[in-house]
Amino acid sequence: MNESDFVIDVAGVTKRFGSKTVVNGIDLQVRRGEIYGFLGPNGSGKTTFIRMLCGLLTPDDGRGTCLGYDVRTQQAAIKRHVGYMTQKFSYYEDLSIRENLDFIARIYDVPDRTSAVQHSLERLGLEKRSHQLAGQLSGGWKQRLALAACLIHSPQLLLLDEPTAGVDPKARREFWEEIHQLAAKGLTVLITTHYMDEAERCHRLAYLAYGNLLTHGTLSEVLTAAKLTTWSVSGPDLRILSKELRGSKGVEQVVAFGNTLHVSGRDGALLEKAIEAVRDPRHEWKQIRSGLEDVFISLMDAAKDNFS
Repeated sequence: MNESDFVIDVAGVTKRFGSKTVVNGIDLQVRRGEIYGFLGPNGSGKTTFIRMLCGLLTPDDGRGTCLGYDVRTQQAAIKRHVGYMTQKFSYYEDLSIRENLDFIARIYDVPDRTSAVQHSLERLGLEKRSHQLAGQLSGGWKQRLALAACLIHSPQLLLLDEPTAGVDPKARREFWEEIHQLAAKGLTVLITTHYMDEAERCHRLAYLAYGNLLTHGTLSEVLTAAKLTTWSVSGPDLRILSKELRGSKGVEQVVAFGNTLHVSGRDGALLEKAIEAVRDPRHEWKQIRSGLEDVFISLMDAAKDNFS
């Protein structure tokens, strides 16, 4: 693949705060038009890494480019071509939707600002609410406003930091439909999320834990690389069975999924041996494909906390 096809191409990116390394030597390449998802526990370095990519933080070590600009020396140029949606709603609650968008358009010196604001309102379905104060909006409508503001200067890269936290399922679905439409037109999207169903909507994934990149690739590649064996069990007294399984050799996790338990481990033979020791004719066991949540929990449990 030609280097110009990579919107992001970085190697060894590192960030420290005092004696703590919060991003540790990460390599990453992201293609144009790709939706790239970042997973990981709180404090894993996802937000810090994204802020270095979009020019808000300077890496202590490492090199690379974002949109063809050097991430260490051309941060101002990067910022002009990036839309960044933060975890917390960050627009003026005492201004209307239209006024907020007009203000952001002024900051970016958007040509024909009035038309740009109107187009943004129409595209995100905000026109009928354009005079409503931002502070009066529900979580889903605030999300739409934030996305509209991110897009008003026609960025080439969109960075979304847990954008759907606290919004209802319908609003989340509509949001993701919009993101896929944007990606289909060539916009590149980096998104952090804790929702497994959202992660599965991404073209590729990266898993960060305590500053380290543990795995990356397509959903299928991430699941295969985990080498995790998972069994599902249903029947009575699953709470008692769960207690019996926890701590058994070969059993790394026992997680309730509705009326079943998922029992997982990396050593399939040891896991089967542990299961045989507690088998009961009242229970139905079957081996299943490990899901992303199974892999997520396994990686989290195996990661070493860098808190000091």
